[in-house]
Amino acid sequence: MKSNNYKQLIKNKATELGFLYCGFSKADFLEEEAPRLEKWLNLNYHGKMSYMANYFDKRLDPRLLVDDAKTVISLLLNYYPEEIQNSESPKVSKYAYGEDYHTVIKDKLREFHQFLRENIGEISGRAFVDSAPVMDKVWAKKAGLGWIGKNSNLIHPNEGSFFFIAELIIDLEIEPDGPMKDFCGTCTKCIDSCPTEAIVQPYLVDGSKCISYLTIELKDELLPNEFKGKMDNWMFGCDICQDVCPWNRFSKSTNETRFKPNPILLELTTNQWQELNEDVFNQLFKLSAVKRTKLNGLKRNIKFLG
Repeated sequence: MKSNNYKQLIKNKATELGFLYCGFSKADFLEEEAPRLEKWLNLNYHGKMSYMANYFDKRLDPRLLVDDAKTVISLLLNYYPEEIQNSESPKVSKYAYGEDYHTVIKDKLREFHQFLRENIGEISGRAFVDSAPVMDKVWAKKAGLGWIGKNSNLIHPNEGSFFFIAELIIDLEIEPDGPMKDFCGTCTKCIDSCPTEAIVQPYLVDGSKCISYLTIELKDELLPNEFKGKMDNWMFGCDICQDVCPWNRFSKSTNETRFKPNPILLELTTNQWQELNEDVFNQLFKLSAVKRTKLNGLKRNIKFLG
């Protein structure tokens, strides 16, 4: 089944569902990425994220994830908030202010896939949201939805980088959109601003030094002492390399109501964060990605900042 007549239909539905952009790439082996991924893993830049070393072949070839895959549909969903936290308090990354993006996007992709079947035919495929071995930034780049910046984030010239990336990998062949030029130029603001020096060189990030890794992925009882005083008051995730990126001056507030933050989260003082108990934690983060750290993890991070 091959058709480009459905391209605009699909893009229109993506817009209706609230996605910023929708792009297409051929589901094929990521030849250029194979040596890069292998080098990154060999340097142990994944730290204790052992799952990053799993399913190496599947990360590089979507046809091993979806039978008879022909096209990767990449989608961007804005999460940039209208308001941010009290500037003196321990900080939560903006992507975690509202409801867990996995849930929000999966609901949209479920509707999207159903729409394709009803309007095009019996399309087989799978939806992915950052929870399977899919190199989402690479596919979005191939689909013309931006370039991968020196901080390793996808950047779109009209939107910046405060968005989530998701994919539908399907067995319908659609003409690819093609990549976009890299507009980072000589700028090194993200590299210069990272307090833990996690961006070891342009386009190469040592994940084991990243504040997001330290505060979320690292499950050790104590954080490494070498990062004491370098966390810039981040207790869950980190936005520094995005906040300083000149392209994020184009960021606009999200229209997705499920990403609206709990007002209490924005107003909590340092003392209130330090005294956080299980009841308040569960109330604040009932549907949030912050649940991943559990209260003990968040307490560990807050204590390390003190």
